[in-house]
Amino acid sequence: MGRGRQKAKHTKVARELKYFSPDTDLSALQSELGGGNPRLEEDLEKWPEFAAEESDDDTEDEAQSA
Repeated sequence: MGRGRQKAKHTKVARELKYFSPDTDLSALQSELGGGNPRLEEDLEKWPEFAAEESDDDTEDEAQSA
């Protein structure tokens, strides 16, 4: 394959990638950004020592900002 064909093929692929816009699942994005993540709550129930560490970090941050 010559350089001209190779460059044209790469240009075509690059253009497809640049302008390709997949459909966005807005409901999944909203649930992820909304903070109501049930999986996170399940994980914290399985490993309560990590939940305790997070709450300790929160209280330290509040004490430093006050």
